[in-house]
Amino acid sequence: MRLQENPKSCVNPYVKKSEVRSRCVSGPHENLSVISDNPDTNEQAARELSQQGYTRLPGFLEPELAERLRRCLLHEVPWTLACRTEQGSQTIPNDRYASMDEEAAQSLYSSIQAAASTDFGFAYESYMMVTAYLEKRDPGLLLHQLLEFLNHPQTLARLTAVTGDSTVARLDAQATCYRSGHFLRYHNDLAEGEARRFAFVLNLSQNWQADWGGLLQILDGRHEVVETLMPSYNSLTLFRVPLEHCVSMVTPFAAEPRLAITGWLRQ
Repeated sequence: MRLQENPKSCVNPYVKKSEVRSRCVSGPHENLSVISDNPDTNEQAARELSQQGYTRLPGFLEPELAERLRRCLLHEVPWTLACRTEQGSQTIPNDRYASMDEEAAQSLYSSIQAAASTDFGFAYESYMMVTAYLEKRDPGLLLHQLLEFLNHPQTLARLTAVTGDSTVARLDAQATCYRSGHFLRYHNDLAEGEARRFAFVLNLSQNWQADWGGLLQILDGRHEVVETLMPSYNSLTLFRVPLEHCVSMVTPFAAEPRLAITGWLRQ
């Protein structure tokens, strides 16, 4: 399957069929291969997912697209700060976040840390892909076309071959960027009415090192770590919902941000 300017192939469950032609994105990224498919890898991943509730597909995207997506996340995405403070969950626009003076920024992070010390907490930069797509924001951004092809029947078919769940009808997605001090406390992704069957993480950071933090950790019922997964470049991690997990805090000396596309496979 390839990214290309072809309205018939731009399938997306989030828009009406009559809108598809005007929503397909063309530009310098057209005619890129999207996913690489290996039946042996799929079979092994299916066994792992069935037995332990999580698995990883290495080399999920064709190399050229993975690199273009990495550059897109590094240089083109208008990030917002997603966080949970003592006042609750909030999203802070990039311009407001970037213009904070040292005192305001310190006050914000103190509130984030206070909330996380007693309850669920998180702080990372986010770009909500479905919302931006439906609102027609940032025309030409590669993430819009990626969302269409993540929801393409061929992509869903490959994922169904791994999950064994034919009820999955669509994928939600957001782009994420974890910088120094960013984290995600333990949770299980259950959300009433969201029909989430599996979660996924498409990792797009190169040369990540284990002591930089930003590690996906799978937890048991006692919140003890049973598996730690590096954000290996161009790998897709899949795990069942619910499954307790967290992302460890990124260290101040990490040489680059932790970049990923994350979301859920939904009924």
